[in-house]
Amino acid sequence: MKAKASINLDGNIKDILNKVADELKGVGIHMDCTENDGKEKKVKVVVAVPDLKDSVDKMGEKPRGETVMVRITEEISSDLDAWVETGYFKSRSEAAALFLLDGLKLRSSELNKLNDAISDVKKAKDALREKAKDIFGS
Repeated sequence: MKAKASINLDGNIKDILNKVADELKGVGIHMDCTENDGKEKKVKVVVAVPDLKDSVDKMGEKPRGETVMVRITEEISSDLDAWVETGYFKSRSEAAALFLLDGLKLRSSELNKLNDAISDVKKAKDALREKAKDIFGS
C-alpha cells in the first residue's frame, strides 16, 4: 500500500509532526508522541520496503561466505527463531543476514557519506606517503 500525502512545511515543527501523524493514521500507522508521564518524546519513523521477498531473492544471488560474530539479546534471538519457524529461513544466520542487508539499505545515504569520508582519508594517506618518499627517497 502506498500513501501519497502533501504536507505544507510552513509552520512550527510540532504542527508538522502532527500533520505527519495524521497522515500516517490514515494508512494505519499510529504514533504515540508522548511518554507515560506526559512529556513529549522524540519520534523517528522509518519506512521499510514491506515486501521481504525481493530482499530474500537478492540475498540468494550471491554466496554468503563471510562470517560476522555478533552478540544479541534473548529477545532478538527469539525473534529470529520466529522468522525461522515461518519456513522462509533455514537458520537464524540466514534471517539475520537478511535483516542486516535491509538495515544497510535503509542507511545507504549515511553509509555513502561515510564511504566518501573513508575515500578522502585514503587519498590523504596516499599523498602523505608520496611526500615521505620525496623526503626520504624510495
